[in-house]
Amino acid sequence: MPKSPTKRRPATVAALTESALTLFAERGFHATSISDIVQRAGLTRGAFYSNFRDKEELFLALYDAHTDRLLAEVRQQVESRTDDTDPVARLFDLLATHDAQERSWFLVSMEFTLHAARHPEIARALAVHEERLNTGLAELLGHCLRSAGHTPDVSPTALARLVVALYEGLTAMRVTHTTQDTDPAPLARRALPHLVRALSTPQD
Repeated sequence: MPKSPTKRRPATVAALTESALTLFAERGFHATSISDIVQRAGLTRGAFYSNFRDKEELFLALYDAHTDRLLAEVRQQVESRTDDTDPVARLFDLLATHDAQERSWFLVSMEFTLHAARHPEIARALAVHEERLNTGLAELLGHCLRSAGHTPDVSPTALARLVVALYEGLTAMRVTHTTQDTDPAPLARRALPHLVRALSTPQD
């Protein structure tokens, strides 16, 4: 018996998002057309438009999937920690490890951010999806600080935004500074835990 459209939908969405992510990484967001995406996925334009309004909506679905995967992996590692490692330092070690694995995603997401900056409606939509990342990271930062015996002096959300901004800047520098002598990552990984603690108060 043929599958119903509802049952086929998850497989169709997965094929479209996988195709788009590969093409965005290879060619860039702007250079990839909807026709390219459906052709690589082995689907029709009708299949695309029955699931996504446009490329922007598809990218935002990719952004959410990336956020969920990143936060789930880091949360599992943080909450299952059994050694005596400083929990704040441990969090930044995990984030830095993911940075090293995700250069292509960074390039794709930065291209889309520049695209959104020129289109206010898209920028507003992107900000909503970015907030999901900030909220999840704020929860992790709060957990790690409490585990280390500290209380944030600023809102966890503001602290999370600061961390995201620093890591995005760091990753941007690593795109061009590729040698060990010029790579800022080791220094940042040592400095960031101290910066976060400077914005918190030790619990009595």
